[in-house]
Amino acid sequence: MREILPALDRWYTAGVPFGLAVVVAVSRSAPRGPGAAMAVRPGDEVVGSVSGGCVEGAVFELAQEVVASGESRLETFGYSDEDAFAVGLTCGGEITLLVRPVTPESDPAFGALATAVAAGEPVTMATVVDGPAPRGAMLAVWPDSVAGTLGTAGLDVAVSADARGELALGASVLRHYGPHGERREDAVTVFLQSFAPPPRMLVFGAIDYAASVARIGDFLGYRVTVCDARPVFATPKRFPEGVEVVVDWPHRYLAGTDTDERTVICVLTHDPKFDAPLLEEALRRPAAYIGAMGSRRTHDERRKRLVEAGLTEAELSRLRSPLGLDLGARTPEEVAVSVAAEIVALRWGGSGAPLTETSGAIHQPATA
Repeated sequence: MREILPALDRWYTAGVPFGLAVVVAVSRSAPRGPGAAMAVRPGDEVVGSVSGGCVEGAVFELAQEVVASGESRLETFGYSDEDAFAVGLTCGGEITLLVRPVTPESDPAFGALATAVAAGEPVTMATVVDGPAPRGAMLAVWPDSVAGTLGTAGLDVAVSADARGELALGASVLRHYGPHGERREDAVTVFLQSFAPPPRMLVFGAIDYAASVARIGDFLGYRVTVCDARPVFATPKRFPEGVEVVVDWPHRYLAGTDTDERTVICVLTHDPKFDAPLLEEALRRPAAYIGAMGSRRTHDERRKRLVEAGLTEAELSRLRSPLGLDLGARTPEEVAVSVAAEIVALRWGGSGAPLTETSGAIHQPATA
């Protein structure tokens, strides 16, 4: 959804109605997760994807129908469908889609939501999926305000509270309520889709490898910062457009920077005077991934310094060093792919093994 919102905002601002399909539930080996979205503008313009190609043709038709009728629809596609090979998921999974028409008149909060996401503001979109409430009704929820309504004041209050909780986690989930927000009832199903600001990737050491890691980090959706104490190397022209470049001592910059459980830290300095104090700071703060470049001998020497600095075994166990998966990478670009692969595998609980050597579902449930 985040990727297609700029196009949707242009349509919305121009007053052009469009059909928006969002994945609200999946089972088994579905190719896209909850929140994946596809939109269809009259005139056959399409943005986004909900299944990687399996059901897009059928969704295209549905989106046009909901725009014409003005009525939202809930549809499930799966391998068990009679026309599975025509519009179903031949991978064996199942996805449930909410397909709804969007116009400034029917969805007055959508513009504010799109503007907030574009500005990097945290916001959750709550949409009625099913039950005795207007299907497709949308409520935008910020940490301190709301826009729109789901039909009743009680439902808005209950959903707003849950939406702020999911926003803190960056999660997208289905929740169930009574018609007026009753907690112990399940008459109304609401999809909560959180748009937290992009996670950060902090790359330390402005070397050729850093440029490649920064590029692939930007591609994966991270807000990337490259930091180096040497101004001759830390110049914006050496890095992709949109990557922030900072000249500062790495450990000092990190000490003054906020990190959270989604932050990725890549230490490519490969110099004890930089990486030892930097890792001492990094391993004592929240982060999803902390990796350091270097040979195994470098790792052993680095670890010894960190032990001498007083880091515990629990803190040291968070360090991925040497960073990256064993791909046999040689060039900076190949090493960046190796690092990105390890980050993705750690995020989703992947083994890093070739899929031909594994069994069971390809897409595992998201880990906490």
